[in-house]
Amino acid sequence: MSDERQEFSRRLAEAMRAKGYPPKPGVLLKLFNSHYEGRSVAFSTASKWLRGMALPEQDKLQVLAALLNVEPQVLRFGGRPRVGEARAEWSAGLGAQDRVMLDAFLSLPPAQRRLVRELVSTLAAVDEAKR
Repeated sequence: MSDERQEFSRRLAEAMRAKGYPPKPGVLLKLFNSHYEGRSVAFSTASKWLRGMALPEQDKLQVLAALLNVEPQVLRFGGRPRVGEARAEWSAGLGAQDRVMLDAFLSLPPAQRRLVRELVSTLAAVDEAKR
């Protein structure tokens, strides 16, 4: 086991605790697979991530980071983003109703999330065509 994998495992467990999740493979598995649009990961994969035996691929790292509200590079490599790399807080201008709607969207299964995205894209295109 490399130190790099062990450090990732520690950061992943810390991020899970910070969001109120116990750092257990079963919890990570359900959380991850309910939000990942690709092929589901196995229990053994989630376990390896948490035990420092494997690192997630980039697409999976992106999902983990979004779920745990951590920058992907910080989750993967540690530290803080360098100056100029910090992501702007896009949700700063959202009201309470929008935040509730986004939380509900994020809790939907992948197929339903895809439908909502298609609906929003269609509505935006219709609105743009009217201008």
